[in-house]
Amino acid sequence: MPKYRKIVLAASLLSLAFVHHPASAVGVTQSVEDALNFYHYGKNGAVKIDLNYRWENVNQDNVNDNSKPPLKPNPATANGNTARLRAGLLSPVFYGIQGYAEFEGNLAMQEDFNSTRNGNTGFSIIADPEKTELNQLWISYAGIPDTVIKGGRQRIKFDDDRYIGNVGWRQMETTFDSLLITHANQQLFGLVVNAGFIGNVQTFTATNENIAAPILHVNYKVGDYGNAIGYGYWLDYTEKEFFEKSSQTYGLRFTNWMKPGDTLKLSDNYGVVYTAEWARQLDYGHGKINYEADRINLMGGFTAYNVTFQGAMEQLDGKGINKTFDTPLGTNHAFQGWADLFLITPPDGIRDVFGTVHVALDRGNLILTGVYHDFTDDTGNIHYGDEWNFQALWKFGKHYSVLAKYAYYNADKFNTDTQKIWLQGNISF
Repeated sequence: MPKYRKIVLAASLLSLAFVHHPASAVGVTQSVEDALNFYHYGKNGAVKIDLNYRWENVNQDNVNDNSKPPLKPNPATANGNTARLRAGLLSPVFYGIQGYAEFEGNLAMQEDFNSTRNGNTGFSIIADPEKTELNQLWISYAGIPDTVIKGGRQRIKFDDDRYIGNVGWRQMETTFDSLLITHANQQLFGLVVNAGFIGNVQTFTATNENIAAPILHVNYKVGDYGNAIGYGYWLDYTEKEFFEKSSQTYGLRFTNWMKPGDTLKLSDNYGVVYTAEWARQLDYGHGKINYEADRINLMGGFTAYNVTFQGAMEQLDGKGINKTFDTPLGTNHAFQGWADLFLITPPDGIRDVFGTVHVALDRGNLILTGVYHDFTDDTGNIHYGDEWNFQALWKFGKHYSVLAKYAYYNADKFNTDTQKIWLQGNISF
């Protein structure tokens, strides 16, 4: 039996043991949790552990449907069996000061894929390179009322991660060498202001990109109706190969939806969800090409008992090469289909019209999701293709989850037919 199959079998048997012996599982979990947390004069410190196993399969066809000679061979079907470990040490709080250090490493037990770093270019891409790195190293100070100052390599996530996120879906995440000041004023109805500066991006493929980026994010909670948000991001890439990723973006957002289950209740069993967002992006810094592009993001839906229905449209304008609305620091996997064919906005822009159904079962521990996308250019005249996405996520206990996920993109005028399948198990303390 191949090595990776033995590992998968062992993990499966361990999962079954926890499922069929819940009492013993709870006891083991509590013992591990107690061992990883420690105290210093009543202030918590902890050892943080996150282990994520994933099997990913990528099958792509018809790469030449819209191509001119010379024709390229179809990429070989990719299979990746990877296990990622994060291990961190969080210090206790001492006079308002706290520190954190975290290691991250990804092991490729089967590497029949193009990780973008391993040279296996004959396979489809699975962007999970076998690498190790210092993922986070920061120190924070909370001695000023309602304010936290954090400096060093850290994870930053705003809103739905569209503009700044950690690309948490991939095995290796994106972190930022940065200074971030967070001020949360509860007397002003939950006003939260984040202001900071990013000087380096450690990407999810374990590369580094130098950047000079002031960032500002202001969130004001409007009672039970949602959050009014304003933001500005000034991204100036300082290495020549990345100059044209530079941009400045300004936007406004109002939403009551951050995750399945959020809703404005109309009664005990019914509610509504909504998002309205607009942003403008312009050239900035070392970017040499002048442009202006807009983003529009609209969503409306309703909840009935444990089911949520949403209809939405996201449009990113494009006016030619390097004249598109882009989000280079965002968690782009979560947008425009899980097949990841629109991580970079096409030169003619993109309009994504999509519908989503979320079903919450087992008191919200099991969430089923289905999404249909229809993609065109930003005018609606060029039909790129459509895509189906399905996911089942089951969380059991405080620290364990399993996931099954599927994406199928049916190409028309953009890219190639793509099918992706994922099976994943996670343990996090």
